[in-house]
Amino acid sequence: MFHQSGGFCDGSAPICYPAGEFKTGDQDILLGEIGGCPFYIGARQWAVWSHTRLIIDVVPGRGSGFSLEGPEGFRFLTRSDVCDLPEETA
Repeated sequence: MFHQSGGFCDGSAPICYPAGEFKTGDQDILLGEIGGCPFYIGARQWAVWSHTRLIIDVVPGRGSGFSLEGPEGFRFLTRSDVCDLPEETA
């Protein structure tokens, strides 16, 4: 499973955990799946990013110490695009 929080350092990148290792709570929102794995985001972070399209990418580099990709020479990265408002609401 993936979790995106709004914390500092490792918390600012999406972290991939083995199934069942990270316990979600009432403040975690399920946004969808990546490769069949659930993707959650903290409610406070979603309140800030809800107007964006989130793109989870894999790039070369050192991953989080907690994330499964850490020793593989890659890391997950969240990219975002600001969503356009429909003309009638702009």
